Amino acid sequence: MSEDFRGILETFDNPHPDRDYVIETVCPEFTSLCPKTGQPDFGTLTITYIPDKRCFELKSLKFYLQQYRNHGAFYEDLTNRILDDLVAVTRPRWMKIVAAFTPRGGIRTTVTAEYPLKKASSE
Repeated sequence: MSEDFRGILETFDNPHPDRDYVIETVCPEFTSLCPKTGQPDFGTLTITYIPDKRCFELKSLKFYLQQYRNHGAFYEDLTNRILDDLVAVTRPRWMKIVAAFTPRGGIRTTVTAEYPLKKASSE
């Protein structure tokens, strides 16, 4: 996917930047296209974050996510791309995206991407 959809995303000032609090946004009607077959993929995106100075605006998020309806992308790529775009525009203290896709061929896939990535301990 070569298009850059990031410019669609709008933000607003965090009304409580002095406090850590969690925002969870659930997008139960996410659609994209399989890059191999061109068939639609359906899933639920759960975006959870602790904002710093900026929060993302929901209407612009809806328009941003709609851009994926006509573009082929593997689950792993689009989950990480959405995380990268949201992190770029909001610069959160922490963010996680869980992309849970409906079964296809009897297989269900869930992709989780997090910023900043928690390092596994070396025990």
